[in-house]
Amino acid sequence: MNKIKNLAGQTATYGVSSIVGRIINYLLVPLYTRAFVTAEFGVVTEMYAYVAFLIVILTYGMETAFFRFSQVDKKKNTYSTTLISLLGTSSLFIIITTFFSHDIANLLQYPNHSEYIIWLALIVSLDALSSIPFAKLRAQNKSKRFVIIKLINIAVNIGLNLYFYVDFHNWGLKQGAGVEYVFISNLISSSITVLLLSPEIIKIKYVFDYKLWEKMIIYALPLLVAGLAGIINETMDRILLKYLLPKDIAMSQLGIYGACYKISILMTIFIQAFRYAADPFFFSNSKEKNSKKLYADVMKYFVIVVSFIFLGIMMYEDIVILFIGEPFRVGAPVIPVLLLANLFLGIYFNLSIWYKLTNKTLYGAYIAIFGATITLVLNFLLIPVIGYMGSAWATFICYASMMIVSYLIGQKYFPVKYDFKRITGYLGLSVSLFFISKLLNIETQNFRLIVNTIFILIFIFVVIIVEEPHFLRAKK
Repeated sequence: MNKIKNLAGQTATYGVSSIVGRIINYLLVPLYTRAFVTAEFGVVTEMYAYVAFLIVILTYGMETAFFRFSQVDKKKNTYSTTLISLLGTSSLFIIITTFFSHDIANLLQYPNHSEYIIWLALIVSLDALSSIPFAKLRAQNKSKRFVIIKLINIAVNIGLNLYFYVDFHNWGLKQGAGVEYVFISNLISSSITVLLLSPEIIKIKYVFDYKLWEKMIIYALPLLVAGLAGIINETMDRILLKYLLPKDIAMSQLGIYGACYKISILMTIFIQAFRYAADPFFFSNSKEKNSKKLYADVMKYFVIVVSFIFLGIMMYEDIVILFIGEPFRVGAPVIPVLLLANLFLGIYFNLSIWYKLTNKTLYGAYIAIFGATITLVLNFLLIPVIGYMGSAWATFICYASMMIVSYLIGQKYFPVKYDFKRITGYLGLSVSLFFISKLLNIETQNFRLIVNTIFILIFIFVVIIVEEPHFLRAKK
């Protein structure tokens, strides 16, 4: 229990930057969905889908490799070797992308905006480079410095967005401010982040250990494949919508879907914060005698939290939906589907520790490719028929399938006795309460919110009753 408390504390600490950042960024959604028409927000949604792809490519699994090899590298060259590797590839990427910026802009159907390409290339390269200093801070448990730098990045980005889009004199929106300022704000904040990380970048002894790098690359490349496949699962729908829907509605539908996707932000906030803390936690406890029991307990408590998050968002959907502009709210039916999809993804992240600890990262690539295949096939089949709702269901089926396959294979190579009775019970209770709320179809909003609050209290009460004996045994 002490180790789980420690993980919870680390998750909370890392979650400060994630939660505050995501919530504040979430508060930008009402700004964007009121400053932009649906088609303009579609541009932002599409461009950041490409950014997600490029981040995976430019980090190419080296962050996880750094965690793995820093524990066995006696010469302590892992950090400098990793940093040099990413510095070289990021610099090369900036040069190539800048040179071909006009061609890339034409390819993406933005012929008059090659500057978008250059800005995004710089953003991605700076973020990729900063990932390793951030990983070093996590490995050294310097969570406070990690959080402070993240929060400064967030504050700068948000402040610039407000400066560019809000008319504080008249307390309204500035007229004529285009989507380009979203990218400019991000670029400036990313640059400042690298500057703040300069002690971790400059004040080190640069040694490139080629033999170590080869081992890291062999370990990391399957993670790159898995990452690319994973990012296909996560963002390809926002790219395909533009090309699989009629041109006259495609960007508008993409904007609506992208805005409603943001509603699942609270689920992804927790999962991201958990992942920051979980990777070093799982690795550092891998040699403990009761490590598998520890992993099983972590999974159970993780499912309790994400089930509660799902229920909380859906019970107060009437309030949450107000954060996006009215033209975007027609996409609300995708919200529960995407929340559950991300919940399954979080469970998959818990399960994926088996192939990282057993050095069978190739299996991670296979599972991710399997998921990516499902994503692509279902998006191509469903988008032309049911539009962005097809993208949501494709995401749901993909993550559910990956979760199941990872568990089945993992039990062969790294068996863990998960408490499926309670895990499925908590998840099932959360989903059941959601459906009961929908079936009641209470028309009065205030009464509906009261009933939904009672449902949330029921969930909390059940968790306390079931888990209390476990906590009492742990104290003894």
